[in-house]
Amino acid sequence: MAIGLFWYACLYPGYRIHPHERMRRRLLVNFGVAAACSGGAIFVFGNWHAAAAQPAMQAAARLLVRRIDCWGEPVRIIAKPDLVPRLQEYFVRNWILGTNPVPTPNGLSGPSYRRHQEDGAVEPRTAVVADPLSQCWDLAALGRTYAEVILLADTPQLKVSGLQPADVGGGIGLRLADGTTDVKGCLLRRLADIAIAVPALVLLAPLMLAAGLAIWLVDPGPVIYRQEREGLGGRPVRVLKLRTMYRDAEQRLDALLRSDPAAREAWSRHFKLKNDPRILPVVGKVLRSSSCDEVPQLVNVILGEMSIVGPRPFPDYHLAAMSPDFRGKRCAVMPGLIGLWQISDRSNADVETQQQLDEFYIDNRSIWLDWHILFNTLAAVVRRNGAY
Repeated sequence: MAIGLFWYACLYPGYRIHPHERMRRRLLVNFGVAAACSGGAIFVFGNWHAAAAQPAMQAAARLLVRRIDCWGEPVRIIAKPDLVPRLQEYFVRNWILGTNPVPTPNGLSGPSYRRHQEDGAVEPRTAVVADPLSQCWDLAALGRTYAEVILLADTPQLKVSGLQPADVGGGIGLRLADGTTDVKGCLLRRLADIAIAVPALVLLAPLMLAAGLAIWLVDPGPVIYRQEREGLGGRPVRVLKLRTMYRDAEQRLDALLRSDPAAREAWSRHFKLKNDPRILPVVGKVLRSSSCDEVPQLVNVILGEMSIVGPRPFPDYHLAAMSPDFRGKRCAVMPGLIGLWQISDRSNADVETQQQLDEFYIDNRSIWLDWHILFNTLAAVVRRNGAY
């Protein structure tokens, strides 16, 4: 029965489904199985181990199928010539979506595709069309050429159009996505924030004390500092952090940027430096690579100034590199302790990528996406990849 329900939920094979949507469907199927098994008694007492093992077994099966080159379906990416390589790279990197882009013939796009088809070239059965409104693709012609045509909206690392399908009088319409007005979601998110932040702060208090002592021994002075950031509605939030830099960090940074052009370039793109002279030796690098310097922000979460998941609250100099319209959109949601960019690129992301990731999160905000980000952030911290 479970196999049939997984198939009905389109989890077999599960192509072109975002990970948080896959998690939601899997949980709904498991609850359906529980309800069908005598009110859940058999599920709770007999089959709980099988349900817990399902994600790992499915992941192993996907890896095996991919290893023998049988995972996914070939698709043709139809977009502006400068966008095609970026979409191809995205789908190759995110192979779990089951969307295998076929190399674009000689960079063809638009009307050139039709001429290419008329020459007798074999096309995949599926086409992924990016930004159909601005490019005015002939969707009717594409529908006759391909068995399936997907009008691409957002991808987590590449903002395309911001449109999502919605029911309109029984048909399929398009609406501008808006993840900022979900009242029930905000209430559930706040309850989850408290349920996570309070016990986490209690459990991590000894770690904070030990880290504070180590900071003071290396560079005597305050071990926690507050930095004003932009919060919900543009209101200032004094974000708490364990100090990982020397007390004269700003003077050290100014001196480096004046004397090192390569450092100036890296700073302008990422607002971070790999060999940052401001960071305290050993303790500073350990705290930053493990993200433990962010632990005091659990207090901001408890006070309702931040959420566990949301766009990271950036300093003013960082926000100044972003467009005013996007900054206004960013203020529509609560800033978060962790964000989507941390599981995608973490601190390796440049300003443009960070903006694309934050915009995707705001447009597609949901409890399921929050949990997906939370679980994957824990994995990213354990791997200690991307932070410096």
